[in-house]
Amino acid sequence: MAIKDFQAKLEKYAEIAVQVGLNLQPGQKLLIRGGMVYGAPISAVPLIREITKAAYKAGARQVDVMYGDEQTELARFKYGPKDALTEFSSWKADAPYENAKAGNAALTITGIDPDLLSGQDPDLVSKYTQVCWEKLDPFLKIAGKNDINWLVLGAPTPGWSKKVFPELPEQEAEDRMWETLFKLCRIDQPDPVQSWKDHVKILMACSKYLNEKQYSSLYYKGPGTDFKLGLPPGHEWHAAQSECAMGFPFTANIPTEEVYTLPHCREAEGIVTASLPLNYNGALINGFQLRFEGGRAVNSSAQVGDEVLKKLIATDEGSSRLGEVAIVPHSSPIAQSGILFYNTLYDENAASHFAFGQAYNTTLTNGTSMTAEEFAEAGGNNSVIHVDFMVGCSEMNIDGITVDGQSEPVMRSGEWAFKL
Repeated sequence: MAIKDFQAKLEKYAEIAVQVGLNLQPGQKLLIRGGMVYGAPISAVPLIREITKAAYKAGARQVDVMYGDEQTELARFKYGPKDALTEFSSWKADAPYENAKAGNAALTITGIDPDLLSGQDPDLVSKYTQVCWEKLDPFLKIAGKNDINWLVLGAPTPGWSKKVFPELPEQEAEDRMWETLFKLCRIDQPDPVQSWKDHVKILMACSKYLNEKQYSSLYYKGPGTDFKLGLPPGHEWHAAQSECAMGFPFTANIPTEEVYTLPHCREAEGIVTASLPLNYNGALINGFQLRFEGGRAVNSSAQVGDEVLKKLIATDEGSSRLGEVAIVPHSSPIAQSGILFYNTLYDENAASHFAFGQAYNTTLTNGTSMTAEEFAEAGGNNSVIHVDFMVGCSEMNIDGITVDGQSEPVMRSGEWAFKL
């Protein structure tokens, strides 16, 4: 990609992040960070600079960046004292929390090397990750209730790009990754902002249809999957656009292809087989299957990362239950790209999926005003984690079960089975 062309697309990408994703308001502050506690990747500096410019042009009062380097985190595992891995520098959690508490915007840049911690002790990885989740929980709770406008956005890093395109030299892999992300985020369209607005309308129409149906449960049938999932009364389907507590819309994920809601945390029965690998904070889990009883994953097995998976669902009381159910058609541009990204932001928008752990209070009527106990009583799940895993494919069928027990097609062969 020519330098001039790349720069133009980078500027458009930043514009989409600020205008469509965050919908940043004049006078707001913005904090740019990385996933978990890694910090925004150094390789994303060109993008971050353009986002900063776009934010100030939109009226931002201040833009702060928490930079990080995944290789320094890896060095901690390799050479640092093992008993110090559960120690946490409080500023890494305090900064995003204080920023969100003040009603400011938050942008998370994702792009970690999927294999970063694959050679490390799974027990140490699990303990380290659990501490990160616990410390970040106050910030994540604010974002999860949409009290602020927030966004997760991808940026290529050397390790991630090489994992996705292993046949290419490192720089070529990174260049290819940029080209791919630009296309999937509609940056190649004549008017990317309008293209996003049109896309959001379609997703919102799907969520409106499902909200009017108010199914009592969903039944999944596909390769290795035979599964029934309850939906609590008052569940609300959401899509691309949400409204934050300040009263204006934002789009939390770019790209996004999903329509999602609240599963009943005590009503999940049957077998689920993952259709794509899961990158869990630098540790890869692949070829895995789960059996649910009474809403809880009571048995799990994975060809790769089995011990990590077992520790994940044993993180706390709610980590073995589901907190999100999302439907994504197989015609999604991400699925059609045929690329496995080893990154949840992209892979979850290639396939229908579930999430272990914390549910979104926003997906239940009056859920944001409920206590944790009230939310749980209504069917919502509480946990310090929220980890998506993919189950959808071109052979997946989903039925909606009405309150009177009738079955209606929602998805057939991986595509929507209803007309809007």
